[in-house]
Amino acid sequence: METKDLLKKVRKIEIKTRRLSDHIFSGEYHTSFKGRGMTFSEVRPYQYGDDIRAIDWNVTARYNEAHVKVFEEERELTMMLMVDISGSESFGTKGQFKKDIVTEIAATMAFSATQNNDKIGLILFSDQIELYIPPKKGRSHVLRIIRELIEFKPKSQKTDLAQALKFLSGTQKKKAIVFVISDFMSDEYEQTLKIASKKHDITGIRVYDIREEKMPNIGMVSMQDAETGAIQWINTGSKSVRLNYEKYYQEKINYFKETFSKSGAGVVNTRVDESYVTKLLGYFKSR
Repeated sequence: METKDLLKKVRKIEIKTRRLSDHIFSGEYHTSFKGRGMTFSEVRPYQYGDDIRAIDWNVTARYNEAHVKVFEEERELTMMLMVDISGSESFGTKGQFKKDIVTEIAATMAFSATQNNDKIGLILFSDQIELYIPPKKGRSHVLRIIRELIEFKPKSQKTDLAQALKFLSGTQKKKAIVFVISDFMSDEYEQTLKIASKKHDITGIRVYDIREEKMPNIGMVSMQDAETGAIQWINTGSKSVRLNYEKYYQEKINYFKETFSKSGAGVVNTRVDESYVTKLLGYFKSR
């Protein structure tokens, strides 16, 4: 992609997603995700209704009057965006590819974090770590993340979420807000997710296309696997073939929902032709 076209596309995404984060998401994001802990602010005289456990006995003894410690939430957070850039993300039948929506969601989350003065980092993964951008603050940093989401070309087309979660646990020593954005056509990541979820606040955002759910009956068709590149003829006229496909697809989705829920991680499902704004807002408000 030429630099001029790339900058134009980055600017277009910035305008759309920044408006969403400024007017909709920043407040919801702020209230939905807790800071790292409580820091001491001041000592003041005891007031009716104060928690007696907050009484500072040393100050109380000195002034012969009850005083309490006041704490404030340490708001600064680190957000990690883990984005699946495997071959299956380049699919779409409703005017947009899944990867286009993934980019918009990631950009919206990043600008929401910026509004809160948080750091934002990026992990692009396939069946390997394709790119890691350490967490930093600022608009220019977010724009770099958007540029990479738009133009980065992965070395592999396959998916391995377990590897990505293992990398997350190895690089992020402090608690982070983590959004994993993928179609989750992967498996065998239950153990690594369980480990990562003990330290981090993780949400899986599944982006999918309606045409992935069921195989249409259109006779013999040559199909290519987006992740392996394998091409084979499929008889979509066969009911058993269609049912086996639907079963395989549903097993992947059920595994995603059950594994994330059991690990205490959040789950958001949004279709390419649906409003991800509505889905994310609903999720934030339910937390």
